[in-house]
Amino acid sequence: MEVKIGVLHAPREISIESSQSADEVEKAVADALSGDAKLLSLVDEHGRKVLVPADRLAYVEIGESAARRVGFGAAL
Repeated sequence: MEVKIGVLHAPREISIESSQSADEVEKAVADALSGDAKLLSLVDEHGRKVLVPADRLAYVEIGESAARRVGFGAAL
């Protein structure tokens, strides 16, 4: 699952591939924004944890994971 996180006053977004489902990511974001958690905590597919302060979230985009392509051929 591809997740893009916009952070206030940061020039670049955070982009991670997470093994969490879309529902799990959405629940984590909702908990962070409702005040139940002070941090948005997500785990990427390599087991690394990404923590973002909830009051600094600008947006969170939850998308489908893209299939990784191997090789140098042109995609049609």
